[in-house]
Amino acid sequence: MSMNLPSEIFGSVIVVHTPEELASEQAEHFERYLPKLERDNVVLDLDNTEILDSAGLAAILNTQDTFRARGGQLKISATNTVNRKILEITRLDQQIEVFQSVIDAVKSFQ
Repeated sequence: MSMNLPSEIFGSVIVVHTPEELASEQAEHFERYLPKLERDNVVLDLDNTEILDSAGLAAILNTQDTFRARGGQLKISATNTVNRKILEITRLDQQIEVFQSVIDAVKSFQ
């Protein structure tokens, strides 16, 4: 299974829209896919994701480590209250910056 996620580029930042499911089956592909993008500053827009499990969260954290090692950064945009809650409960929001909107996340790189 190869992954192709919709994305937009804003200067040195790429915004990637996560899949509907970011669970064990997709997590591995997701982790391999993101570092292949031609930007090291990434905003993950979680709004399309309806299923987010521990494998998906681990994949996000691992990918953040990959980008940090390359001098980049990964940030999250989530307007969806369920996903924001998941990020809070798992304390992922203390390890990765989470923004209310894609625009705010992109601007934070300036």
